[in-house]
Amino acid sequence: MVNTACNTQPPHVIMGALAWKRCVGCGCKISDRFLLFALDGYWHCHCLKCSCCQAQLAEIGSSCFTKHGLILCKSDYIRLFGHSGACRACSKSIPANEMVMRAQGSVFHVKCFVCSICHNQLVPGDRFHYTNGKLYCEQDRPTASAHRCDHLDSLREHNISEQKS
Repeated sequence: MVNTACNTQPPHVIMGALAWKRCVGCGCKISDRFLLFALDGYWHCHCLKCSCCQAQLAEIGSSCFTKHGLILCKSDYIRLFGHSGACRACSKSIPANEMVMRAQGSVFHVKCFVCSICHNQLVPGDRFHYTNGKLYCEQDRPTASAHRCDHLDSLREHNISEQKS
């Protein structure tokens, strides 16, 4: 995807007080009025495209997704990698765009992340125990050590920010 014909200078070329940025996509100098910063690099607006549908990502949203070396729009990410696995509690498939809870490598629907005894919902910040594939709230805990319910996980999303050059 990188055009090596223009890639003879380092990513930032200092010319007087002006610092030129190089596009990660084509390798050429970015002299456009606007440029994009995504995936730890600078891009021409027309170079940051979905690897599948070739849509210019800045025109269709403020985020892009990466997996297996592909840069994707949200709809192609979901189409290609549509399921993030099965819920440990209910065994039903979890769509890639759905928020999930995780415990020691197991993935749960948010609604399925409940205590095995009292069936109370466990939310980020709650202390819980995960023993033999079962979740327990602090009150119903077995004698094992506690874990902390830290966060919701989702598919890997990268923000695209537009900057003036």
